Amino acid sequence: MSQLHHRRVSAGVAAVVAVAAIAACSPPEKKSSSSSASGASAASATSAKDLGGMDKLVAAAKKEGQLNVIALPPDWANYGEIIKAFQSKYGITITSDQPDASSADEISTAQRLKGQSKAPDVFDLGASVAAANTAMFAPYKSEKFDEVPANLKDPNGTWVNDYGGFMSIGYDAGKVPAPTSVADLLKPPYKGKVALNGDPTKAGAAFAGVQMVSVAQGGTVEDITKGVDFFAKLKAAGNFLPVDPTPATIESGQTPVVFDWDYLNVAQGAKLKGKMDWKTFVPDNAAVGGYYVQAINKDAPHPAAARLWQEFLYSDEGQNLWLKGGARPVRLEAMQKAGTADAAAAAALPKVAGQPVIPTEAQNAKAKDYLAKNWANAVG
Repeated sequence: MSQLHHRRVSAGVAAVVAVAAIAACSPPEKKSSSSSASGASAASATSAKDLGGMDKLVAAAKKEGQLNVIALPPDWANYGEIIKAFQSKYGITITSDQPDASSADEISTAQRLKGQSKAPDVFDLGASVAAANTAMFAPYKSEKFDEVPANLKDPNGTWVNDYGGFMSIGYDAGKVPAPTSVADLLKPPYKGKVALNGDPTKAGAAFAGVQMVSVAQGGTVEDITKGVDFFAKLKAAGNFLPVDPTPATIESGQTPVVFDWDYLNVAQGAKLKGKMDWKTFVPDNAAVGGYYVQAINKDAPHPAAARLWQEFLYSDEGQNLWLKGGARPVRLEAMQKAGTADAAAAAALPKVAGQPVIPTEAQNAKAKDYLAKNWANAVG
């Protein structure tokens, strides 16, 4: 995932219950071993109860005073505000490393820095990368764990889906005509203007973009031959722009059309209001959805803070902050029933038409295998 490479239709969460089945040369530094008064170690706690309750968890996390996150751009699903809110609420300093890194980078960094104080405490991963690395995660159930749909979490809390959305096409309405289909992007007005958010063999958003195009072209999320073929045609037409889009490239006009998650394109539109007419389009009958995955590094140097971070993200406050960023939080349905969801933010979520397509872990695995063997030759 890059988080700029990284990253349920009308009713909300219920419609996507199948989304996921799913430095280096320095000597190792001693890892923190926060404990509660009962003597339980935060590193082995599978819930706040193991530490004597939330108050004890908060105290242990404050004693550590630090949390390391990775691959969380501030404009990705409102993470900038989420990080500030957590720091303000608990007085814990967050070090945000490699904000534009991919999901694969998160894992490799954790492996490289294992045993060091700079290692990431927590992960925010694309589903496929998460599924391949569960041995690196520490099981943990937040207080709101039971409100996460069963198919959107590991029963032991080893991984939990957090927020999601639909793949979309963002575009500068002042520079290109409004696309009415994916096929429109092959036309002359889009020459040198269409960018994909990252390398799809490594980045969750880009991978989902290829899947969405495949569905739009009559393929599936599992057999993505038509998606790869489309991008090859896009390149041959001179329309594919081999530039990784960022907020800066969008604002400067360098990347006028971007395949990315709807909540990221919507956030760009809000940020650029008054400067650029950036619009978001989810192609009809090609609504490919996906959640990202939250997990704790089992070798986290700040194990109590890592667990408190999970508690915050899955609390009403944390979930509403994701919702404010245009993403669909995993507890949305439960919060709407309880009346705790931000109603205005929920009403502003991008609308989609047609039956949603939610890739399973097995489908993603098959698609990734094909992509690894064919993307470089087709597109480069």
